Amino acid sequence: MIHSAPGCFFFGAFGAKMLLLGSERLPHFRSDDMTYRPTRRTILIATGATGATALVASCGDSGGDGDSTSTTAPGQDDQDGQTGQEGKELATTSEIPVGGGKIFADDKVVVTQPETGQFKGFTAICTHQQCTVATVADGTINCPCHGSKFNITDGSVAHPPATRPLPEKKITVDGNSIRLV
Repeated sequence: MIHSAPGCFFFGAFGAKMLLLGSERLPHFRSDDMTYRPTRRTILIATGATGATALVASCGDSGGDGDSTSTTAPGQDDQDGQTGQEGKELATTSEIPVGGGKIFADDKVVVTQPETGQFKGFTAICTHQQCTVATVADGTINCPCHGSKFNITDGSVAHPPATRPLPEKKITVDGNSIRLV
């Protein structure tokens, strides 16, 4: 047995084994042969980081649930309300049928003619899930994704699931030409 020096604690059997350096009593393994075992602290940090990531992700954008409160129509600039395509000709008046309309998917615009000589412009992006509308028929603008329908006169919802009307797009009629403002 090993006697401890004054002021030191007595190691007992464990201390005696540790002091026998070079002895055959030492374990025959190296520390790099041991597999890693995470500590409680590591597990708590990893769990906290995972929870924080989930919390931040749940606070992010909903990915288009249709509940956005933005007053800017898709394709418009917040500062001046223009798309950079001011005055771009979309169609001639003869291309838009009375009681119907035409979709310009590249410009994200629908132009309708509810009555002879009365032309309206709306965004072609459905307010429900931001799909591009596909047809204009029987007095409605129709979205293929979930069946929403909008009136050609004012863009109001004619058939859910959409709950908000299609935002109006400014167009002008100059002679026979319909232009996006």
